[in-house]
Amino acid sequence: MQETAGTGYLASQGALERKLPHSPVDRETVQDRVYRRIREMILNGEIEPGQTVTIPGLSAAFQVSAMPVREALRRLMAEQALMVVSGRSVGIPALTRARLADLRRVRREVEGLAIAWAAERIGADELRRLAEMVHAMQRAADERDGRRYVPANHDFHFTIYRAADSPTLLSIIESLWLQIGPYFHVLRASENWNAANSRHRAMVEALGRRDGKEATAALQRDIDEAAASLELLLS
Repeated sequence: MQETAGTGYLASQGALERKLPHSPVDRETVQDRVYRRIREMILNGEIEPGQTVTIPGLSAAFQVSAMPVREALRRLMAEQALMVVSGRSVGIPALTRARLADLRRVRREVEGLAIAWAAERIGADELRRLAEMVHAMQRAADERDGRRYVPANHDFHFTIYRAADSPTLLSIIESLWLQIGPYFHVLRASENWNAANSRHRAMVEALGRRDGKEATAALQRDIDEAAASLELLLS
């Protein structure tokens, strides 16, 4: 009896699907593209702490209507990447000591896990790209060029995190970086970029040896030192 009922249910579902109109949709909507572009601007330091953007301004820049911009901003505010500053202006949320400490604790655990997994899976091509990125970041750090350093730093870390081969873990890390990433740009006023590159080199060396423990230790030192530099700037 149960099998017959189940067969009847599937048949009715199949009949319903045959009645649905043929209506293909784009794999990526305008809202998705706008969201992704604003997200990249945040991560790459194009929207810095203290800077504001507006819906009309973004609409004009992207040549789209206000609606997809508004919806993309809502998503980013829900992710704590942006906040309403005044009127129709939005900007990067202020970084308090408590929020910085919380992000540091979570990043140490989550990103530490990702680099440990990456040590087991990373390939020779990825290691070569990481080494090239370290050289590029050093040149940018020497010239205090945040427009080059911040995106390169993001690419470096996420090349490692993608090598962990865990979309779920990667999604969590992306959310964390949306909250902390904009503040990496202000570290140009400190010596952190040079210290960070020393940790980056240690990560690449440990990954090359498939030493997950040492790679995790180097990454966590990188996170700790960046947090300490940001705390000094906050004071």
